[in-house]
Amino acid sequence: MSRGKRWLVLAVVSSALFLIVIDMTVLYTALPVLTQALSANASEKLWIVNAYPLVVAGLLPGLGTLGDRLGHKQMFMAGLVVFGAASIAAAFAPSPELLIAARAALAVGAAMMMPATLSLIRLTFTDERERALAIGIWAAVASGGAALGPVVGGLLLEYFWWGSVFLINVPVVLVALAASGVLLTRRAGDRSRPWDLVGSIQVMVGLVGMTYAIKEAGRRDPSWEMAGLALVIGLVAMVLFIRRQRRSAAPLIDFSLFANPRFSAGVATALVASAALIGVELVFSQRLQLVLSYSPLEAGLLILPIPIASFFAGPLTGLALPRLGGERVLWGSLLLTGLALAVFLAIHDGPTVFWLSALAVMGFGVGASMTAASTVIMLSAPEERAGMAASVEEVSFELGGALGIALLGSLMSALYSRAMILPAGTEHATQARDSLDEALMLADRLAPAQADQVITLARGAFDYAFVGVIIAAALLLVSVSFAVRWKTSAR
Repeated sequence: MSRGKRWLVLAVVSSALFLIVIDMTVLYTALPVLTQALSANASEKLWIVNAYPLVVAGLLPGLGTLGDRLGHKQMFMAGLVVFGAASIAAAFAPSPELLIAARAALAVGAAMMMPATLSLIRLTFTDERERALAIGIWAAVASGGAALGPVVGGLLLEYFWWGSVFLINVPVVLVALAASGVLLTRRAGDRSRPWDLVGSIQVMVGLVGMTYAIKEAGRRDPSWEMAGLALVIGLVAMVLFIRRQRRSAAPLIDFSLFANPRFSAGVATALVASAALIGVELVFSQRLQLVLSYSPLEAGLLILPIPIASFFAGPLTGLALPRLGGERVLWGSLLLTGLALAVFLAIHDGPTVFWLSALAVMGFGVGASMTAASTVIMLSAPEERAGMAASVEEVSFELGGALGIALLGSLMSALYSRAMILPAGTEHATQARDSLDEALMLADRLAPAQADQVITLARGAFDYAFVGVIIAAALLLVSVSFAVRWKTSAR
């Protein structure tokens, strides 16, 4: 394949990847508007956001391996079709339940495409330096696209209704579909490789069950019976999945790959970097709109330093990796991201230019960590398992996003509920203790003086919870940075 055509292939798969990752975060600035338009409660709101990354993470192991069997071009193009159709369904969903279902369908299309994007890069770029740069660009799109989601959502909401954040996918899908038919080389898959449907279902049930348990435990008045049941179901499904994979001659995930310290360190880095990015962006975009009263567009623009820095970090890190070494960049980028969050927390109420600079450093750290993680994971696995390695990397990214929303979102809810004290005369409106959105909706029905009191108390409780979430994310990044350094240096 000619040099020019190789880079066109990268452009096609990157455009699809951009759609996949941007849909993880595009709702952040749309969420307050969407919540009111569909009358979604706090639980529905979290599932609207989380259904997508959770289902993607559950399906990736099975669909990544299916791509090795059927061929990555075929899986990529089929995924584009599903993704485009689901985008239309989501744009016109009339209720929270149908929007959640459409988000799950979007996840099916994304899970079909995502392993193919990285596998096609691995198979297209044979030169080591070109491949490192291409994976760096892929990682920049992955981390930068996710960080850019709130900006795109805010820009669209400035002029259109909330459904436009999904409808914008359709023209990109059509162009990518046409270009894929012309540019992508059709390679026959390994038809002798079986596909484990049972294993795919087991891992998805396990992930959904454990995440539901986390969400339920973070509610103001949790049902500990439901949380315990979901946790047991999730753990049992994951144990069954792991046992099945260890006995299988053709596993969805070859757990022997994790015996390689570089591979497991790359997975841990992708998981934690994604969790911190997605979780922090979720709570920060809500604070900008609901506490500081910025418009969706203004909130998106204030988050812009994260994706800009991340886009720059990906290619630069890809070029520097052969000289610096993947292990050093893994732990160093995590440490940089954690320290940037700590600085942001210290100055987040200060001059805007200072905390924007801290966000830019955080974005650079996330972009560097995702590039290093993707490169280390893909180059630590044999070529015939490119799809499996890609699916593991992308499960780490998507599961990290889901856990970031579940863990940090649940921590946010728990701290908010603990700090929110309803004023006299509103004690009956206990839903106002579930989320700031619902407190603001309650205030709309109260007399002005009482409404002002509710809003002040709710925003104070939200800020208390926001500080707790940023501290937790920074501690997680720094502690995993030291763990990765120890693991890779002990080889």
